[in-house]
Amino acid sequence: MKNIDILWVDDEIEFLKSHIIFLKEKGFNVTTANNGEDAKEIISKKKFDIIFLDENMPGLSGLQTLNEIKILSPETPVVMVTKSEAEEIMDKAIGAKISDYLIKPVNPNQILLSIKKNIDNKRLIAEETTSAYQSEFNKLGRQISECRDYKDWVLLYKKLIYWELELEKTNDNTFDEILKLQKNEANTLFAKFIKTNYLKWFDLNTKEKPLMSPNIFKYKILPALEKAEKVVTILIDNLRYDHWKALQTIISEYYNIDEEEIFYSILPTATQYARNSMFSGLMPSEIERLYPNMWMNDEEEGLKNTFEEELLRKQLNRLNKNYKFCYIKALNNRDGKKIVDNITNILQNQLIVLVYNFVDLLSHARTEVEMIRELAEDEAAYRSLVLSWFEHSPLLELLKIVMIKGIKVVITTDHGTVKVHNPIKVIGDKTTTPNLRYKQGKSLSYDTRDVFEITNPSKAYLPKQDVSSSYIFATGYDFFAYPNNFNYYVKYYKNTFQHGGISLEEMLIPVVTLSPKV
Repeated sequence: MKNIDILWVDDEIEFLKSHIIFLKEKGFNVTTANNGEDAKEIISKKKFDIIFLDENMPGLSGLQTLNEIKILSPETPVVMVTKSEAEEIMDKAIGAKISDYLIKPVNPNQILLSIKKNIDNKRLIAEETTSAYQSEFNKLGRQISECRDYKDWVLLYKKLIYWELELEKTNDNTFDEILKLQKNEANTLFAKFIKTNYLKWFDLNTKEKPLMSPNIFKYKILPALEKAEKVVTILIDNLRYDHWKALQTIISEYYNIDEEEIFYSILPTATQYARNSMFSGLMPSEIERLYPNMWMNDEEEGLKNTFEEELLRKQLNRLNKNYKFCYIKALNNRDGKKIVDNITNILQNQLIVLVYNFVDLLSHARTEVEMIRELAEDEAAYRSLVLSWFEHSPLLELLKIVMIKGIKVVITTDHGTVKVHNPIKVIGDKTTTPNLRYKQGKSLSYDTRDVFEITNPSKAYLPKQDVSSSYIFATGYDFFAYPNNFNYYVKYYKNTFQHGGISLEEMLIPVVTLSPKV
């Protein structure tokens, strides 16, 4: 670690010799100045790691000098040192973005702590985080191998995401590959778990089963509405659990988290199936049977989610809920701004359902646009893009307005997405569906070891194109590729984010209930 350069500005600097000697003995380089003008001159010629600044000086005051320092060296942390405990001075100093505030007389250890807090904190936090992960590594390995039911997998996934986000903060890539290997192992065993248990969850005799897509309104959104006058439900298409944890850092400034739960998306983990299931409160084959005009099969041309509002109305009627509700879909920022502009009228409803498609669009754009692919090169970059969108989106503006009005919010999604890199060959006829993570068809040829196959779709409440149709699902980080133009196909889709299949990232997704901080 390089020597740390400190500038200490105080009109009584001669009385601080013992402090200066203490810091030099600790290996710090200390430069001094006894007025603001000299400090400005010194800073213009040399860069410092941290500056200690007396508030009460003749000539340029501490606050005036602080403003000059922020112009000359805006990134340098400044610690204000003062005899005054006046709240007004503290407020002005904090408003001018000081890094710390010390009241005289200060002892050497206070100075040392301030240095560590403002300069060395990242290194210390990184060391502590990596050390903690090393200690946790073996426990995680055992937990992965010992997962037995759907609750175990939820707890494990939360823990994996926690460590992924914590290690990301350290900017230390030492453990990236190790954690990636643990996630790979987890996804391999999770796929085996789904193969063994998924169809059992639709057996009426199975008592222990997870919360799934068709039950989100019934068990999460409507109960929240029963406790409140109004509820705004925000469905962000393709929002993974780790994306939610990134957004939470901002949302928690405005909302308390009443409940955060991970539920299981149905298969296929695709908008056409999972989102229609959420709005209808039904499985896909039930939608097709009860409302045939509102269901489009994979092979049919046209939009597959045209009837979400009507399906929600049907669900509310079946549950004998007469709430006044509205449904609005925002496909871009322009649509998002229209919602904000019309928020007064929208909030006349009891249940407000807003669908935002940005994250899904980002996923598709990353596949098709080289520049976006480079910007979202890995998981961390993908999260960063989602967070950047949210910070500058009309959705955040909307949430602030809703918070001020004291209205509850539920944030959820329809499915997640996973970065694929391993191609699996599949042969099918011209009626085979094109999705990279699942296929439906009547003449599919594949290696059964590579997929989860549902040869009788009715057991999974899935529609079928033909009496002999079956479904297959890719697992882990696999994707389906046809033998024709195999190399081109693989090169184009390798390391893209896809959905429709079986992975922790696609199936385990958040539903979060928030109450405003007002």
